[in-house]
Amino acid sequence: MSRLLPAALAVACAPAWAVEIDGRIDADEWAGAQRITDFRKVQPLTGEPGSLSTEAWVLATPEGLAVAFRNLQPPHVPLSRQKLQRDFDEQVDRVNVFIDFDGDGRTGYAFTVSASGGIADEIITNQNDFNSDWDGQWQHAVSEDADGWSVEVLIPWHTAPMRDGPEGMRTLKVFLARVIGSTGERMAWPVASFERPRFLSDFAPITVQAYSQSLLAVTPYASGLYDNVRTGSDFNAGVDVFWKPSSRFQLAATVNPDFGQVESDDLVVNFSATETFISDKRPFFTENQGIFEFTTPSDFSQLLYTRRVGSTGDIDAAVKFNGSLGRANYGVFAAEEDGPTGRSYQALRLVRDFETQNLGAMLTRVDDPFRGREATVLGVDHNWRPTQRWNVRSRLIGSRIAQGGDTVQDLGATLWADYEMDDGWRQQWIAMHFGHDLELNDFGYLSRASTNYLHWEVRKRFTDLPETSRNASVDWRWRVSTNHNDRGDKLNDRFRMSRQSQLRNGGSGDFQIDIESAGVNDQLLRGNGLVKLPENISATWEYERPREGNWAPEYGVELFSGGLAGNDRFGHAGWLGGTYFVSDAFRLNAEVIVIRRPDWLIWQGADRPDLIGTFDGRETRFNTGLDWTLDARQELRVKLQAIGIGARATGAWRFDPAGNPIAATDAVDDFNVRNLGFQVRYRYELAPLSYLYVVYARGGYARAPGSDGVDDALYDSLSLRDDEQLAVKLSYRFEL
Repeated sequence: MSRLLPAALAVACAPAWAVEIDGRIDADEWAGAQRITDFRKVQPLTGEPGSLSTEAWVLATPEGLAVAFRNLQPPHVPLSRQKLQRDFDEQVDRVNVFIDFDGDGRTGYAFTVSASGGIADEIITNQNDFNSDWDGQWQHAVSEDADGWSVEVLIPWHTAPMRDGPEGMRTLKVFLARVIGSTGERMAWPVASFERPRFLSDFAPITVQAYSQSLLAVTPYASGLYDNVRTGSDFNAGVDVFWKPSSRFQLAATVNPDFGQVESDDLVVNFSATETFISDKRPFFTENQGIFEFTTPSDFSQLLYTRRVGSTGDIDAAVKFNGSLGRANYGVFAAEEDGPTGRSYQALRLVRDFETQNLGAMLTRVDDPFRGREATVLGVDHNWRPTQRWNVRSRLIGSRIAQGGDTVQDLGATLWADYEMDDGWRQQWIAMHFGHDLELNDFGYLSRASTNYLHWEVRKRFTDLPETSRNASVDWRWRVSTNHNDRGDKLNDRFRMSRQSQLRNGGSGDFQIDIESAGVNDQLLRGNGLVKLPENISATWEYERPREGNWAPEYGVELFSGGLAGNDRFGHAGWLGGTYFVSDAFRLNAEVIVIRRPDWLIWQGADRPDLIGTFDGRETRFNTGLDWTLDARQELRVKLQAIGIGARATGAWRFDPAGNPIAATDAVDDFNVRNLGFQVRYRYELAPLSYLYVVYARGGYARAPGSDGVDDALYDSLSLRDDEQLAVKLSYRFEL
């Protein structure tokens, strides 16, 4: 097969019999399927033929899109048989099926199956942004023999809304890949890579019969919780409904949802003015959420951040539906919180696909009666792919906030252009403007407004390395940027150089150095003035290796300056961790992180809003746990995170209007922080997307004056008991 993609590949259009998903590729079952043999290396991205023989078959059936892989694996190439939990990210032998059901490059769905039968599923947006929070319902099976291993997958047509095609046909786009766990090599068809700015758009088109499936799924739940600290119990019940009457429309609704802590967030101790972004694992908010994707180049920024919903009150009910009309896609979202501080959330999304571009708009609204506040945000996004080399993304955003009889409104705009050159060279340009009064955080997430940012980056990928090199590929990046707030104050100029390497043993090694100019921090005082900061520098190196024998290590170091001292004082961080495999089904993990901040700047609070304390801060984090896959349906997870911080005060500062520091005589106290999160979670899969959870959780947070030292703070964190709960949750999905 030619390395050049054909305009379209037709999968047999004759009526197809059902394929039995048992991991054994029967020639009669797959008769008439599109057979693919031209798998080529995409990691490292050389385009050369893959090192191991791989074949795949794609067949459209009334039940869904069926895909099979036959992977030859000689004895000298180890085959990983490690048992995995859902949405694993370990470096193991696996296959990937990526599908863009509409073929427009906006939303893709990734389905991964390991050689041991572990699965992962993700949604892909913005060309190459992956989100593993979504869990779909699809079939898979694996078999192994003396020559290799085989996989069969069936992805139902009700997985996602999709447009109708002309004359009863539909054009999908697909990407099929196989990864060798012991080397990290990824071979794929077609030659596309998520390391490039274009990924979804480079999938191969396949024309299939436009099958349609309807589905009505009702998932009631019941949960009970006992609080051992407050000696009280609680019982909840509710229901989730998913309805897809046709390929063009689907609806999800939830009544009195229970979003208990069956999933635990990582601990965060944040003294900065920037809110910590936390991804959402709640099923209702991850189900086909891709239509509402509206991001900008700013870190994690988005118009609809689902963690807002339920943050000020319990959720009474929520509904969302999405579908297509012709070549246009739409989505509607609404949620209601109860209680005196409850809010109402609404969002409307429209997207229109053209041959080489997409145009979309999104409107969100939040009604907050408790604060007498109404927040409206309108965004327009445009994605343009004029040639195979260019990918251009632009966004225009406006916000309007009405509160207490006053109305404040402002604008933001971003432009992001990537250009793929020859011989592994690429360039990137990013421009961002966020007005001082732009406000997205009633429903969305924006780390900061008042930004005027420009950067230019050039990259070079080296893949023609000698066989004696420990690296399979090396990616160098050089970036220069400048950033000013909307009042014209320079925040910083920056030079960044980074090196990312993929090793032949399947591991990775990364190095990065940042050199930052003098500038001002306009957030540290929370709007009460500027803080002028000198030049600073940071350098980071980290290494990660997949499992070899019983061990999989990772470690790294960082050296950095900063604070008012600039390059006169350097801090450091180091981390060492790893996983020990008792067996393929049972593993232990542990990680220790130590950080020293010799000139740590911390705002002293609303009662002294213009005062900054400087501290010699030491922090230790300890993470450990175990994962035990008891069998195909049962898993046990134990997770412990502890943080200890000891901070010794070294000074107090106020600042003149230009931001210059002025020594203050205010008393600033030493302090220590202790933080604990501990969870034991048992999960039993009753049926697809039906689970019994039994969860024990304990945790706490304490900040106290004085500094007992970081070691004492870490040790004392283990005795925290602000919360101690036992929760049981049962949910069962009925398909009608």
